[in-house]
Amino acid sequence: MTDTSAPVVVVGGGISGISCARVLVAHGYDVKVLDRGRRIGGRMAVRTEDLAGGRHAVDIGASYFTVRDERFAKVAAGWEAAGLAAPWTDTFHLLAPEGRVGTTTGLPRWSASGGLRSLVEHLAEGLDVTTGHEVEEVDVEGDRLTVDGEPARAVVLAMPDPQAADLLPQPVSTWLDLDGGMEWSPVISVWAAWSQRWWGDLDGAFVDGSPVVSWVADDGSRRGDGAPVLVAHATSVFSAGRLEDPGTAVQPVLDEVSRLLGADVLPEPELTHAHRWSLAAPLHPHREAFALHPALVGVCGDGWGERARVEQAYLSGLQLGEALADRLA
Repeated sequence: MTDTSAPVVVVGGGISGISCARVLVAHGYDVKVLDRGRRIGGRMAVRTEDLAGGRHAVDIGASYFTVRDERFAKVAAGWEAAGLAAPWTDTFHLLAPEGRVGTTTGLPRWSASGGLRSLVEHLAEGLDVTTGHEVEEVDVEGDRLTVDGEPARAVVLAMPDPQAADLLPQPVSTWLDLDGGMEWSPVISVWAAWSQRWWGDLDGAFVDGSPVVSWVADDGSRRGDGAPVLVAHATSVFSAGRLEDPGTAVQPVLDEVSRLLGADVLPEPELTHAHRWSLAAPLHPHREAFALHPALVGVCGDGWGERARVEQAYLSGLQLGEALADRLA
């Protein structure tokens, strides 16, 4: 039988895994969070750069979050009250090969003064979190669970389906329908800093018709410190050919950004970096918010729900946590 003295193990310290862990802890369960990264946050990742004006946190993964669901609205309100997050803008530019072609207005997009990862870290306060831990295998024998040989009362895999499938026995992976979520698009994120701003009025911009760039964000605007930093996301097709060496994307992406923003000559940047996201967004998200196997193995994340977004990842973990707590009771 399942060892009731063993902890619930949550593998993945992004917002979905941390959300799930918080629910389970609130219900009185012993929970351990394991994350392979040096710091938690998943794709709400941040790189801190030393600029002439001081240290600046660059959002190199998710660019912002929106609020639709009242459950997530309460969390966002808490972040705002703590001075961690605030509405950023409701209007983005539209860019095309011929330049700026208009704007689009929608829900307020929220940003975080310390970068989006700081919000995950805030949610994780008080949790038992181990970073730098690469899980190799989740074994399921009847209703007995082990994570790398250590007993677990239940297991949550808060990660993209291809990564979850690699950890699980094939029958469990199939039951959870992980095969249906194996296709993900890659993105290479490129960021650069200059001595001064050269691109005019801009918060962020969706790009249409470019084979190289799909999104551009003014990170100084997003952060609120006015730092002359741009972040661009390469298209999935362009990114796919450069995943082995993402640094080769830097110059083509910056050249394309320069053309899109109407610069005759790209000013020389003071720093440039690139990061690859091999599994950036699911091509076929699951309609359900999560899946939970009878052996108490659950999966959650932004691949579960109607559309991949920060809010959905949070709600996926929240709902899995509630369902798992009911099963454990």
